[in-house]
Amino acid sequence: MTILVFTLILLVGAYAAGLLGSLTGLGGGVIVIPLLTLLLGIDFQYAVGAALVASIATSSGSGSAYVKEGFTNIRLGMFLEIATCIGAAIGAYIAVWLDNNIIAVIFGLVLILTAANQLRKKVDHGEVKGSDTAHRLKLFGTYPQPDGTHKAYQLTHVGAGFSLMTVAGALSGILGIGSGVLKVLAMDTLMKVPFKVSTTTSNFMMGVTAVTSAVVYLGRGNIEPGIAFPILVGVLCGALTGARLLRKLDVRLLRRIFSIAILLVAANMIWNGFAGKF
Repeated sequence: MTILVFTLILLVGAYAAGLLGSLTGLGGGVIVIPLLTLLLGIDFQYAVGAALVASIATSSGSGSAYVKEGFTNIRLGMFLEIATCIGAAIGAYIAVWLDNNIIAVIFGLVLILTAANQLRKKVDHGEVKGSDTAHRLKLFGTYPQPDGTHKAYQLTHVGAGFSLMTVAGALSGILGIGSGVLKVLAMDTLMKVPFKVSTTTSNFMMGVTAVTSAVVYLGRGNIEPGIAFPILVGVLCGALTGARLLRKLDVRLLRRIFSIAILLVAANMIWNGFAGKF
C-alpha cells in the first residue's frame, strides 16, 4: 500500500467517523480506534495518540457552538475537568505498562457500555433539591427551552460525580476516546443534571481532557503526524457536516443501528484481545 492510498483511507474513514460520531453524539474516537487497529493493523498506542488529537479538534469546534446556544454549564465543566485531567494523566502513564490485548478488551467493554447508554430511555429528573456543595460552588444553572424560555436546574451528589469523572479521565488516557458515556452517566445519573446539559458539557470537557493525555503520548513519541493529521482533518470535516445534517435529520433510528454496529465491533475487539492478536 502506497502512502497516498494509506492517507486517503485514513481521510475517508475519519470523515465517516466524524460524521457518524456527530450525528449520534458518541464522538469519532469510537470508530477511529477500530479503523486503525482492526482494519489497518496500526499499534494501539499510535491509534490512541491519533484519536486524542482528533478529540481535541472536534471538541473545540462543536463545544463553542453549544456554549453559544446556552446549553453548556461552563462552571460545572471547568470544575469537573480537574478530575478528568488528573485521571487522564494517570491513564496515559498506565497505558504504557498495559498490554495491547488488555487495552482492546477494556475498549470493547467500554463500547458495550456506550451502546447500552445510547439505547436507554432518557428521563427528565424534574425538580431536584441541590446539595450544599453544589450551592457553595454555584454549579446550578439554566438551559434554553423550545419556547424561548430558560429552565432552572439543581445538582446533587457532587462528590460522587467528581470521583467518577476521574475514572472517565483515566479511561480517556488509556483508550483515546472521550469517555463521554461515563461523563454523561456521572452528570445525568448521579448529579441529576438535565440530559441536554450533561451531553453538551461533556463535549465541552472532552478536548481539555484529551490535551492532558496527548501531552504524555507526544512525549513518548506515540503521536505520528502521518497518522494523526489525516485523522484530525477527516474527523473535523465529518463532524462539521454532521452538525449541519443534525438539524434536518431524525437520527433516532441511526443511533439504534449504530449502537448495534458498536456492539459487533466491541465483540470483535474483546475476541481479538483474548486471542492475543494485537
